[in-house]
Amino acid sequence: MTTTASPNAVRVRPTGARRYRQILWLLTSRDLRVRYSTSALGYLWSILDPLVMAGIYWFVFTQVFQRSVGEDPYIVFLLSALLPWMWFNGAVSDSTRAFLREAKLVRSTKIPRTIWVNRLVLSKGIEFLFSIPVLAAFAIFGGAELTPWVALFPLAILLQAILTAGIGLIVAPLVVFFRDLERATKLALRFLFYASPIIYSTTNLPESLHFWAAFNPLSGIFAMYRAAFFPGELDWFLIVVSAVMSVAFLLIGLLVFRRSERSVLKEI
Repeated sequence: MTTTASPNAVRVRPTGARRYRQILWLLTSRDLRVRYSTSALGYLWSILDPLVMAGIYWFVFTQVFQRSVGEDPYIVFLLSALLPWMWFNGAVSDSTRAFLREAKLVRSTKIPRTIWVNRLVLSKGIEFLFSIPVLAAFAIFGGAELTPWVALFPLAILLQAILTAGIGLIVAPLVVFFRDLERATKLALRFLFYASPIIYSTTNLPESLHFWAAFNPLSGIFAMYRAAFFPGELDWFLIVVSAVMSVAFLLIGLLVFRRSERSVLKEI
């Protein structure tokens, strides 16, 4: 015997992880729409900045000075680390205003507050994914050959998302209490740009610095991206240390966030 559902039956609302994903995607898509709808160039802005930076460094190191770092084609070598750097830099920088920018919504809504950080990580990550065809185009025209290590690309994306979310969850609540931390974070990111293997490779570093470079979690992540075109960049020691540190940053971030959440809501 079959039964038909009553028109007045209560619909089951998504809960838990599914609800979290839905709200996260809703806020992320809203951010992307707002960002692109107010710009004539729209999506192009997400790749124009790294392209200009890569063009400057390519010109300086190939046309002005005799380059002794990186691999050929150098523009592909640059972009394979510069594009993910823009994701990391943008998400961490925006995390300093994650709660202050939308204070009313953060206070008034009952959604998990980690979403206000993770939406930044996801939106910047989507922009990074949109830029991958640009990297592929330069690789084709530059003559860079794709290696089997391109299979590590998804792992690199995953580790970078974990690392970026962890640092964002540390920075976002602390800035609410220490407003100067916003400027300090931007200075730290500027220093980290040159301390990370973007315009150079870890293989170009002296042996004494190569070991310490592993404790910059971006080193192993960038090595995986670059291994897609430059197999000599693959360094499993860097990758393992990056994986461990990325997970550690996420755990620390969740701990800091959980202990400071109530105080943040009172402060904003």
